[in-house]
Amino acid sequence: MKILHAFVFFSIKHAGGTSDLMFKIAKAQKKAGLSPIILSGDYKFDYELADNLHGVDFVICKSFFDKFGFSIMPSMIWKLFSIRKDVDVVHMHVYRTFQNVILYLFSKIFSIPYVMDAHGAVPYHENKKFLKRVFDFIIGKRILRDAKHLIAETVVGRDEYLSIMPSLVADEVIVLSPPFDTDEFISLPDKGLFREKYQIDPNLKVVMFLGRIHYIKGNDFLIKGFAEALKLRPDLFLILVGPDDGHMEECKKIVDELNISSNVLFTGFLGGEHKNSALIDAEIVVQLSRFEQGAWAPLEGVLCKTPIIVTADTGTGEDVKRIKAGYLVDFDNNEMLANTIINILDNYDDAKKLTIEARDFIIENLSMNARIGEYTDLYI
Repeated sequence: MKILHAFVFFSIKHAGGTSDLMFKIAKAQKKAGLSPIILSGDYKFDYELADNLHGVDFVICKSFFDKFGFSIMPSMIWKLFSIRKDVDVVHMHVYRTFQNVILYLFSKIFSIPYVMDAHGAVPYHENKKFLKRVFDFIIGKRILRDAKHLIAETVVGRDEYLSIMPSLVADEVIVLSPPFDTDEFISLPDKGLFREKYQIDPNLKVVMFLGRIHYIKGNDFLIKGFAEALKLRPDLFLILVGPDDGHMEECKKIVDELNISSNVLFTGFLGGEHKNSALIDAEIVVQLSRFEQGAWAPLEGVLCKTPIIVTADTGTGEDVKRIKAGYLVDFDNNEMLANTIINILDNYDDAKKLTIEARDFIIENLSMNARIGEYTDLYI
């Protein structure tokens, strides 16, 4: 089976978990004897990452950005035409893109089925609300309606589809939690390498965020809650690992206003072994999204045997609660967050035991190798 995966970006650094998941699905599909193809724009294209996908074909299109920030790829029209006989199914990643409009027309003209995997990009609650509604009115809802399957990573994600298109039936949305490439967490880096590199006192207790520094991720809440915990535990140190995605300046401003800059570090993007080294050297990994259907980073913390805290009313909270992988807090409740951080540190053996049990469950039941067939079933 020949599967065309399509996303605007192919760069974990600049597109986060969506690129990472697409990369890992394609890798597992190739390993399973399928023929994945990745179609992407050339903007920030990660050629080094692409080189690690041996045997996977790439279709790279020149990207142009309009005044609204949409990536336009005129060349993909003739490139799609040239590979039309090599595609059995299209797997669209994310939702409101120029790319998906062309892919929708391509699929209709050549009678090629497609699945839509929006990765939490459905709701109107971020910016460009008016443009999103216009897109949905003109073509977006037709893209959803005509898909062979709609994929959501959590029940929260399923409800996001239903919120903009009430005519959908819940059973039409397949809830498929992302599988994990657990192979990369079997052999972990030695403890202490990250702290040594960044000269972090081994006696400090590290609270860590991993992901894009974006408003949706709730890092402003994390910083404020951390500051409350720091009043009771002066040995705390906060590290935010990830690239700026429009919210870094605001976060640094809050750090300065709270006068805690000596206890906070922004590292920028870290990937691969460097990312795992950071997760291993943290005492707690925290992800406090405002709204998000799912996020990988906290559960990657679990795979590195590090206790986690996430916001309860999100898809990530749903996953953590379902597999008993960590601790839940209410968004924007600084006192609750501070108390949870301190409680974990005061009862760290119990927190580690819970985390290791969750890690074993993920490796046994949620690995990419074990679950890649679930995606194939959706294509047939």
